[in-house]
Amino acid sequence: MHLRRFAFAGLIGTAAICAASSAFANDTLTVAGLGGNLQKDLSATLWQPAAAGAGVSISEETQDGIAAVRVQVQSGSPTWDVVHLGADECAVGGKEGLFEPLDYNVVKSDGFDKKAYGKDWIATNTYSVVLAWRTDAYKDKHPTSWKDFWDVKAFPGRRALSAYPQEMMEITLLGAGVAKDALYPLDTKLALERLKEIKPNISVWWSSGAQSAQILKDKEVDMMAIWGSRVASVIKDGAPVEFTYQDGLLGYGCMAILKGSKNVAAAQKFIAGVVSPEIQARIPEMMPYYGPSNSLAFKVGKFSPEVLAKSNMSPENVAKQTPIDTNWWRDNSELVREDYSLLMSN
Repeated sequence: MHLRRFAFAGLIGTAAICAASSAFANDTLTVAGLGGNLQKDLSATLWQPAAAGAGVSISEETQDGIAAVRVQVQSGSPTWDVVHLGADECAVGGKEGLFEPLDYNVVKSDGFDKKAYGKDWIATNTYSVVLAWRTDAYKDKHPTSWKDFWDVKAFPGRRALSAYPQEMMEITLLGAGVAKDALYPLDTKLALERLKEIKPNISVWWSSGAQSAQILKDKEVDMMAIWGSRVASVIKDGAPVEFTYQDGLLGYGCMAILKGSKNVAAAQKFIAGVVSPEIQARIPEMMPYYGPSNSLAFKVGKFSPEVLAKSNMSPENVAKQTPIDTNWWRDNSELVREDYSLLMSN
């Protein structure tokens, strides 16, 4: 699960949603997120203005992933209406029939990449996996792509990758020269061979966003694969670190309506607001190094060059990256995780 943090600003662009919201004025939706700063910031940035625009109120709870959603749905009377997950888990939940279909006459998918929604889920925000390095380790000549990450002669130093295969398999293949438009279906055999080659130079297989930021900040590694939001915090703290969106991977946070919810119509309207261009346009300024899942946000919002340079979904930065195919991971995750774990342990 790869999701991050956001901030509060005033409500904008909800007039069109308000006009059709009277039927839901007395509804309270229970929205389950992943807790912590992530949920707090998502609520302030997206959920609360979307709820106001739809004429509903929201009650928030926390959950820890798709297993908790299964328990809710299997009970036959879920207490949650809407859940926020990583898109890989939304895809799994959709395959298992855990969600209500989205009404795309209400929830508009205009401005969305086809990998950013399914029949019963839609992306609410994006994040990026990027190549980062310490400038005190690579002064005049620094890495610029995943090919350089694998070039240990030209770029010696300690490296770090995630302990989870999603995203790491993709960057491995990009480093092997696989074209972005030919990335899927993933050549797992080639990826595992290339990972075996680089393994002696991997000092840390990190297992959390906090750990990834700390090892870079503390100079335990010289270059690494890391989420853009996490490297941003390292740079903000003054560490001599840079990163590039070149060959980055775009991932998604998503929302879905639990099967059996008693508030499906209100939930549809709420999600429609969350993914609308007007509310999505709040993200670039309030979620540095994140981006809107709806590209139309850049048409309704006006952003400074500085904001656009940071946003992973700005037209310039998004062109450098590849969206993660959540459906591929939905169908192949279990086997890949097993092979990846064996590679790390042997």
